[in-house]
This record gives sequence, C-alpha cells and structure tokens, in this order.
Amino acid sequence: MLLSAPARNVTTNHKNNRNNTTTMNKPTHHLFVCGSFRASGDRQGVCHKKESMNLLSYLQGEIQDRMLDGVEVSVTGCMNACTQGPVLIDYPSGHWYGKVNEEAIDAILDAIEEGGVAEDFLISAD
Repeated sequence: MLLSAPARNVTTNHKNNRNNTTTMNKPTHHLFVCGSFRASGDRQGVCHKKESMNLLSYLQGEIQDRMLDGVEVSVTGCMNACTQGPVLIDYPSGHWYGKVNEEAIDAILDAIEEGGVAEDFLISAD
C-alpha cells in the first residue's frame, strides 16, 4: 500500500473544462526504486540482480510502520546507474542514492523524517 500526502486543490486548464479545480494527491517525497525493467517489460540488469524488488517491499513496509505521510514509492525501468545499483531517487529533491540495501533505506527514511539527506548513500555528481 502506498501512502500519500493530504489532497491539495490543483487548477487545471482542459480544453472543454477551463479553470476546473480538481483534487489530487501530491507527495512531498516520491521514492523511485530501479527495477531494471527494459522496454520489453523484462527485468534485467544490476538492480534486479541485487534484489531491488525485495528492497521495494522492505521500503513500503518501513513507510507504513513509520506512518510517513506524503511519501510514495514507485518502481522504474533502468536508471542507467548500474555501477551504483540498486538505485533509489528521492523526488523532488533530486537525491540519487546508490548501493541501496536495508541499512540505506533506514538511513534515507530517517533523513526524510529529520528533513535531511542520507549523505553516506548519495551518488556523487562526478
């Protein structure tokens, strides 16, 4: 189960429905976990081989246990950072975390709770 932020009003401008106010959930943190999916739908690559899907389950469980509001999780295709896999991105902050394991997930969620960054697991921009 994914947790989401409280609903916010968002104004949309659709062709047939100008300035219509709709409600949508907008997370404060959207965590993307590399699932190594290819265009064909096949799972291949480093992140998949390093059990990123099991980490996804652990991450979702920790979010529920900590009752973190505004944090959602999605699995992605290959993020092309295979040497750092498994990879997790925190959006909208733009933090890329590498070599993610359960310890890293705990540190990342601790940082989210504290309003910080899990420095030890950041992928450098170099």
